[in-house]
Amino acid sequence: MSVFDELRKLHSAEDFFEALGVDYDPAVVRVARLHILRRMAEYLSKNDFDGVPDEETRAACKETLTKAYEDFAASSPIAERVFKVHKDAVKPKEEPAKPFVPLTTLTVARS
Repeated sequence: MSVFDELRKLHSAEDFFEALGVDYDPAVVRVARLHILRRMAEYLSKNDFDGVPDEETRAACKETLTKAYEDFAASSPIAERVFKVHKDAVKPKEEPAKPFVPLTTLTVARS
């Protein structure tokens, strides 16, 4: 069974940490469990693991889980914006204010 097959069978974020041997603070995982796993998946998706031995794949998974965990141990889910709902919540840049023109200064052009 491949490393990814093993990981697919896991049920909780804590299971991932235990299976890959990554130390964690339960308080951090309690708040950001889905965000951490999503970030791990983003990091892993940047690599091609076809033909890579299980030992190297497991090491890469451990490294990416550690990196994802550290992202959220040092920050917050809102600040990291992993999910679309958080990305969409960012206010768009405001356009510069248009100058105020009083109606009394306007004239009507007649042709």
